[in-house]
Amino acid sequence: MSQALLPEFDHEMANTRKTIERVPEDKYGWKPHEKSMSMGRLSTHLAELLGLVPTVLQTESFDFAPPGAPPHQPKTATSRAELLEMFDKNVATARAAIAEATDPQLMVTWTLLIGGQTLFSMPRIAVLRGMMMNHMIHHRGQLAVYLRLNDVPVPALYGPSADEQS
Repeated sequence: MSQALLPEFDHEMANTRKTIERVPEDKYGWKPHEKSMSMGRLSTHLAELLGLVPTVLQTESFDFAPPGAPPHQPKTATSRAELLEMFDKNVATARAAIAEATDPQLMVTWTLLIGGQTLFSMPRIAVLRGMMMNHMIHHRGQLAVYLRLNDVPVPALYGPSADEQS
């Protein structure tokens, strides 16, 4: 199963990198709406999300806000170099962890919690596809809209974009 997932992973990570490398440093604080993440936070979320892959594959659960302990604190990169370094490191670590995963390991149920309350439980393979890759694709789409709204050329991802015809 892991070997079947890796070509899709590689394709999606290349597309995600093409998108986050376009984020202008002077727009990190920009947001389209008060309820939205800032462009810097959104792009950092894309860069840091894959850092959870080894946790998914090596544990049976993770609590973002464990009772009696401080909650996980999201980060916002302050430069493109920091953003891309974080993304590249997490992609490499996640890819290696996925490549080493066995089919039985991928079928173990994994649970995401917040404050001790279960958000979901599903097989690790479903977590990798749904909460890692699909979640990234969702946020990458948001980021593409942020880029468009700031007149930053949107990269071609699954075919030409309005800015890139090749």
